[in-house]
Amino acid sequence: MTEDLSPAERYQASRIRAAEQATALGPFREMYEFDLDPYQIEACGALEAGKGVLVAAPTGSGKTIVGEFAVHLALEQGRKCFYTTPIKALSNQKFADLVKRYGADKVGLLTGDNSVNADAPVVVMTTEVLRNMLYAGSQALVGLGYVVMDEVHYLSDRFRGAVWEEVIIHLPESVTLVSLSATVSNAEEFGDWLDTVRGDTAVIVSEHRPVPLWQHVLAGRRMYDLFEEESDHGGRGVGRREVNPDLVRLARMENQRGYNPRERRRGKMVREADRERERRQRSRIWTPSRPEVIDRLDAEGLLPAITFIFSRAGCEASVQQCLHAGLRLNDEDKRRLVREIVEARTASIPTEDLHVLGYYEWLEGLERGIAAHHAGMLPTFKEVVEELFVRGLVKAVFATETLALGINMPARSVVLEKLVKWNGEQHADITPGEYTQLTGRAGRRGIDVEGHAVVLWQRGMDPGALAGLAGTRTYPLRSSFRPSYNMAVNLVQQFGRHRSRELLETSFAQFQADRSVVGISRQVQKNEEGLEGYREGMTCHLGDFEEYARLRRDLKDRETELAKHGASQRRAAAAASLEKLKPGDVIHVPTGKFAGLALVLDPGLPAGRTNGHGHRGLEYHDGPRPLVLTAERQVKRLASIDFPVPVEALERMRVPKSFNPRSPQSRRDLASALRTKAGHIVPDRHRKERSVAADDREIARYRAALRAHPCHGCDEREDHARWAERYHRLQRDTQQLERRIEGRTNTIARTFDRIVALLTELDYLRGSEVTEHGRRLARLYGELDLLASECLRAGVWEGLNPAELAACVSALVYEARQSDDAVAPKLPSGPAKTAMGEMVRIWGRLDALEEDFKINQAEGVGQREPDLGFAWAVYMWASGRTLDEVLREAEMPAGDFVRWCKQVIDVLGQVAAAAPREGSSVGRSARKAVDEVLRGVVAYSSVG
Repeated sequence: MTEDLSPAERYQASRIRAAEQATALGPFREMYEFDLDPYQIEACGALEAGKGVLVAAPTGSGKTIVGEFAVHLALEQGRKCFYTTPIKALSNQKFADLVKRYGADKVGLLTGDNSVNADAPVVVMTTEVLRNMLYAGSQALVGLGYVVMDEVHYLSDRFRGAVWEEVIIHLPESVTLVSLSATVSNAEEFGDWLDTVRGDTAVIVSEHRPVPLWQHVLAGRRMYDLFEEESDHGGRGVGRREVNPDLVRLARMENQRGYNPRERRRGKMVREADRERERRQRSRIWTPSRPEVIDRLDAEGLLPAITFIFSRAGCEASVQQCLHAGLRLNDEDKRRLVREIVEARTASIPTEDLHVLGYYEWLEGLERGIAAHHAGMLPTFKEVVEELFVRGLVKAVFATETLALGINMPARSVVLEKLVKWNGEQHADITPGEYTQLTGRAGRRGIDVEGHAVVLWQRGMDPGALAGLAGTRTYPLRSSFRPSYNMAVNLVQQFGRHRSRELLETSFAQFQADRSVVGISRQVQKNEEGLEGYREGMTCHLGDFEEYARLRRDLKDRETELAKHGASQRRAAAAASLEKLKPGDVIHVPTGKFAGLALVLDPGLPAGRTNGHGHRGLEYHDGPRPLVLTAERQVKRLASIDFPVPVEALERMRVPKSFNPRSPQSRRDLASALRTKAGHIVPDRHRKERSVAADDREIARYRAALRAHPCHGCDEREDHARWAERYHRLQRDTQQLERRIEGRTNTIARTFDRIVALLTELDYLRGSEVTEHGRRLARLYGELDLLASECLRAGVWEGLNPAELAACVSALVYEARQSDDAVAPKLPSGPAKTAMGEMVRIWGRLDALEEDFKINQAEGVGQREPDLGFAWAVYMWASGRTLDEVLREAEMPAGDFVRWCKQVIDVLGQVAAAAPREGSSVGRSARKAVDEVLRGVVAYSSVG
């Protein structure tokens, strides 16, 4: 307050304000109703001084202010600014924000399916659009002064992260880069890399949350604080935080047994008293239902809240549970306002589609202030939920974790039902980084005094582990950069092969690999010193103990080798037994997830032969894979790993011709018949055979040599052996470290060399010259870029009508959320089916070629198998069938259907651009296919 300042201090403050008014930052600050935070002022100052900036700050702390200052500078200087985001929804949101601030004439939007005022001085776009501009040498880059990369930590993304690095590396030197990231633990390392590739870059890190975050656990009727009162609830990482002892006692009490077994003999009265005590304890500890949680939060004044549930079905079920419980979070006036907004936003959706999309159930939830939010929803529905939530008309949202990825939808509270989620392969604990990102939504700046993160009590919960999640700030940024075929031809076309290789060496991936080599080299030096000490420890006065130790290892290796050989023979015997199975055989699966009684529906086939039940054209390379019905009513294709020992038919039964593996009733009836027929049979136990090692001559020779060695009679033999074992282990570790050093040096460039060699083999490149085929590949972006190019080259899609072409192209983009080995996907008949078969054959040839050139899909490089699972759905849609018919046949949520259709449209556009101009019908057919797919629900889901 100025009245508390001395005259000298007031004069100094006025000088500072006057100096600031002379800069661009002064007028910019006046555009906001609140004052900027110190880190925002520091970042904006660095930007105005001509430096690039990397800003790492918590979710909701206002780091986008720095990006908006870059927009302000560009407009003031008469230059362009591109504002990039990772997802279209974020682009749409930022576009709306900037239009509101600067006017529609100065702001444009470019996403995969939208182009609005693309020549404006400020253009919001997805990162892929900018990458494509850079490779195409677009005229839009002329006059570009600033690029804002929002959510730059996306470069860790396994599938799309490489795009961010491509943009950072290839942007012209004259462009100032503004990188905005969530809080990461290696911001300085990332800043050092930006310094090397972009020039002077200021790194500004803020751990401060503008709205303090309180952490709670809800158990039964009581809300417990996670940390003790005197500790730092604000989540600012200040001081040490102790776990609430009440929670620790609660966990201990839950884990206690109902009564002590030693007291059983004390009689019936004691046991009844124990059971009563256990009942009272348990009555205090339970996981509240979803309606109970919302009701409790409402009573505590903690709404609006986002409840994260790691399942789409769980989100929808939560809304229904709240509706059935009679929850109403809106009064009559708000209900009317909600209905008006919803009807206005969905006016373009045909009435017949509203029923299919579950509109009326969705609307009922919204009117009550309750909604779901997940990727399976129609984009329009999701946007309405977001708008109503921000306006305070929806107070409880049940969402999957995708909502945490940047959408501006803050809440007063965030609820986590569980601390475990499915990661695509298994149920795994969420990481500290994921916990921070999810709970970062809690606390609305300028609205809430504090935010609240509430974790629901679950049986077996460890409060200490939860406190570790809440208190850890480790979220390292790891590069996922890998060269691709498209990247290789674009680089060679622009820079030549040698310069392209040098550019890839400047990637963040290589920067991190080179840095890690320094630490490994130090470890090698330490290991070599340790080896000297171990060598002294194993010295024996009777002879060469190193030689004796080598004999012991050779003996052990031989025994291991024979054991493996025996296992291999057992596997071969098991595979041979599987080949004898016939449909209708009842078997006992000896091990694995589906162990137990099973009925063979299809015995599977050896490598090289196709099967009507095969999964997306896949051939079996690892022996028979029988398709079975288990006694638990599951239809599964088993693998050799499920049969470590030979299997034989226990019984035979008929499989009805009418049996449909997709029908629950059909599976239930046949499984019941299976249990009745063979449930009483006890399978024979497999007898162990005599060990091969007992009769092996080589083992006998090693044992004789050991007994004859002078060191064998040493009194300290076992001590020496322990030192020798340590020496051997450390020597092996040291050799591995040396190989890692060798492997990490020039890794990206070596991968690039292998890709270039394969492209040369296929005549896409000739030295540093890009051929006609290469120029076509340069226009095709995506995971299966080379497969798409080879299909165009071979004329696989010639003569297809638009719907058939859309079906074929869908195989290049679609990936099933969960593999379904039981039933082959339905495909369009005729030319489309033939073309898809040819696509799979071309992929098989490319896959073999990649193996020859050591291009490894596990490392994120190479072509995955095309997935035909969406072909029938998009074929029906492009053929003019109704939404109801398509969704019912596809068994797919509307949001997923729209998302895959848009990706198909995107690739169809690329195919139209890359197809031969003369003598080919593919380009014309692709353009028509875009029009056929971009209709109805897909068209009105495009935001602008």
